[in-house]
Amino acid sequence: MSLSRSVPHGSPWVALTALCLPMLIVSMDVSVLFFAVPFIASDLEPSPAQQLWIFDVYGFVLAGLLLTMGSVADRIGHRRLLMWGASGFSAASLLAAFSTTPEMLIGARAILAVAGATLMPSTLALIRHIFDDDADRAKAIAAWNAVLAGGVALGPIISGLLLEHFWWGSVFLINVPVMIALLVVAPILLPGDTAVAHRRVDALSAALVLGAILPLIYAIKEFAADGWAVGRLLIGMIGVVFGVVFVRRQRRLADPVLHLGLLADRRFSVSIWTNLICMFALLGNSIMVTQYLQSVLGYSPLRAALWSVVPSVFVGVAAPLAAVGAGRFGRPVVMVTGLLVGAVGYLLLGSLTGPDSLWIVLVASTLLAGGIVATTSVVADHVMGIAPADRAGATSGLLETSGELGGALGIAVLGSVLNAVYRIAFPAGPGPAEAGRSLAGAVAVSHTETPDAAARILDAARHAFVDGMSAAAWTGAGVLVVTALLVAWSARSPVRADPARRHGDAPRVHA
Repeated sequence: MSLSRSVPHGSPWVALTALCLPMLIVSMDVSVLFFAVPFIASDLEPSPAQQLWIFDVYGFVLAGLLLTMGSVADRIGHRRLLMWGASGFSAASLLAAFSTTPEMLIGARAILAVAGATLMPSTLALIRHIFDDDADRAKAIAAWNAVLAGGVALGPIISGLLLEHFWWGSVFLINVPVMIALLVVAPILLPGDTAVAHRRVDALSAALVLGAILPLIYAIKEFAADGWAVGRLLIGMIGVVFGVVFVRRQRRLADPVLHLGLLADRRFSVSIWTNLICMFALLGNSIMVTQYLQSVLGYSPLRAALWSVVPSVFVGVAAPLAAVGAGRFGRPVVMVTGLLVGAVGYLLLGSLTGPDSLWIVLVASTLLAGGIVATTSVVADHVMGIAPADRAGATSGLLETSGELGGALGIAVLGSVLNAVYRIAFPAGPGPAEAGRSLAGAVAVSHTETPDAAARILDAARHAFVDGMSAAAWTGAGVLVVTALLVAWSARSPVRADPARRHGDAPRVHA
């Protein structure tokens, strides 16, 4: 095994452990508030809008900064930015844990996202620098990817267990010891010579990325929650305009945040798209299954979280198997296979005919998650292998930004399909109009009805939800199959030696 950068002390596999631990915490913070929100609402008494921002600001800011922070990491050094991020994450966690007002907690969550945006691209870029051997790097990225997926699943469970014994701030305090440990071991285990000192980080490009990503994700989330409206469409269009301006600026810069020449490589661009679709499928399914467990089967939040983690037990082997398979059969074969396995999971979910189908849902979710994790592991390895080493941070940021956009789209599109079919499938007779708009509305209405009427409303709503869930699953399966065909097509493209310098995208002028 050869190393692109020497590890200060010990094995690179020990260094990988140091890189995976912060990713576990960062990914847990995406979902750790699932159970804590009612306790926060009781203690801080936020308005409905503030409560939404407490939950959503983390994802918004994280998505908007990933690409820029990847470029910053390339400029100042990945280990240095990783340590700055760990320090900021610890401080923001303490601020969040002891917040006394909704505004204070929203601000703390935003700072957590800024710090998280420094950690994510830095860790993946360091793997690119430490593991130069293709086979070893594939295994390392598979482990990193498995930890990232596992953290999202563990977040609600850890949160539920902590809230059984401690106050809501404890869900943030668990971040601190891990980040302090990272600060201690990073100088010992991680290389510090990965900076490209002459690299510029364009402030205007960073602002344009924020101007593009934040409105787009906000519009998508609002669309998923309340449907289309002119105001939301305009907000989304603002994001598109900023995105176009960002792309045009990258063509003029000597040190662009994003090398557009990389995207001109068909294999690279299809890999980024595949990562987006994988997150589309995974998070879209997660939201549906969470609602199914809690509102259809009537499980408590903690019981639902424990059942939802069952697929993760089996998914843990998907990433390592994908790395082995990629070495033996090639990345495209594993990517296509993973996407098709995910599609089979969705098709199984689409076969639901009634509310009482827990084991079908769990098996379907296991197939879906296993196929997606296998695919994303290979995608990450492929993208980081193509990218120049001196742009590993920016490339990692692009990969993770695509995942954030894909997750938001999955929740919006599949949620919209589910809601549309629910409204059609809900019969006219069982209850007030509110019950026919959503499962949550039916549950709320049932509390105001007689026991017999409530039972009829809930039974109709649960059957309508399963019909909608089935339609959304068929939609997801179709998207995965089309993406598998796209990957197979892209695999026929000849390999380009230096995609960053093709199609006129070589740097031209300083701006």
